[in-house]
Amino acid sequence: MIDLKTIYEAHERIKNVIVKTPFAHAPRLSQESGSNVYLKKENLQVTGAFKIRGAYNKIASLSDEERSCGVIAASAGNHAQGVAMAAQMFGARALIVMPESTPLTKINGVSYYGAEVILAGSNYDEAYAYASTYGSEHGMVFVHPFADDAVMAGQGTIAIEMLECIDNLDAIIIPVGGGGLIAGMASAIKSIAPHIRVIGVGAAGAPAMRESFDAKTAIDTTSVRTIADGIAVRDTSPITLGHILESVDEFISVDDEEIANAILFLLERQKLVVEGAGAAGVAALLHHKIEGLENKNVGVVLSGGNMDVTLLSIIIEKGLIKSGRKMKLTVTLIDKPGALMKLTEMLQGLNANIVHIDYDRTSTSLAYGDANVTIHLETKGKAHQDEIRVAMHANHYLSSEEH
Repeated sequence: MIDLKTIYEAHERIKNVIVKTPFAHAPRLSQESGSNVYLKKENLQVTGAFKIRGAYNKIASLSDEERSCGVIAASAGNHAQGVAMAAQMFGARALIVMPESTPLTKINGVSYYGAEVILAGSNYDEAYAYASTYGSEHGMVFVHPFADDAVMAGQGTIAIEMLECIDNLDAIIIPVGGGGLIAGMASAIKSIAPHIRVIGVGAAGAPAMRESFDAKTAIDTTSVRTIADGIAVRDTSPITLGHILESVDEFISVDDEEIANAILFLLERQKLVVEGAGAAGVAALLHHKIEGLENKNVGVVLSGGNMDVTLLSIIIEKGLIKSGRKMKLTVTLIDKPGALMKLTEMLQGLNANIVHIDYDRTSTSLAYGDANVTIHLETKGKAHQDEIRVAMHANHYLSSEEH
């Protein structure tokens, strides 16, 4: 495990740089999950994620000569912003290599702190390979996002804050990508309160660390695919895996559908914008993936909030449809005056609010004289939608519905 003394030293070193984020009770999530849940809101951290802790601790521990050579890092976004901000504070040059698919909001976040950005590779591991080679060729110090003792010690400071705030926790749930966050936190937790269950949550679409945990040996995967880009790590680090095997009690996975539900839940019920990686622990609770937490005091780390707004809008739209608050129907009408008005009057009588209409009379699948009308409705839940379907059938409207 990471030595507790080094974690406390990191805690002292970074305390005037980071935000001591809230660790607050979540009543609605507690009710939904059956546990007494507290959220550690690192999505409210400076730079929008926990990564500044480890990045600053690492760069602060370098010599002046090392910092003068510049620092380089590979990241999907959050570590990049942490390194960029920390380097700026020390007046050091920073170069960040990010995957080509990185959301613009994270690229802009890095540029804001004065770092240079290179886009290379289709995922973190390919960006890492590029950065590692570039750094060696140009004599720069590589700041690893997770497999580094100083970085892991910085991340472990989150556990210090949580345990100082609430001293009777039974379990702590932590999102896992490369494993630096959980390695640092679990080391602190097991040193201070070894009875606390440490539970890692990974994305099903990035299964390397979960498979490695189960097999007790490092296993790499060929690809990753998940909306949780902050934990979309293809290859397993033997360094972080060693710490995880020593101090983590269990490891579970959540899929993208479950993560999206958690993002929407946090937005609606907690008024928090949390990215996919940060929502993984909440997804595990909402979907009852972890046994033995009934009526237990559970801490969950919301690791980041740097959410791509385009993806967020898709999650919101799909969530509204799945929860019965939006409905999309395509109806075939006779293309004559009054046909559309009759349909809309029926929907008005059912208190269904029409927000958008498309009218198509040229599709080759239509008979001559027919038109397809696609209607987007705001509805009041699944029972209301069932009422609309019954009325459509009673009025002899043939329709298809998009789910």
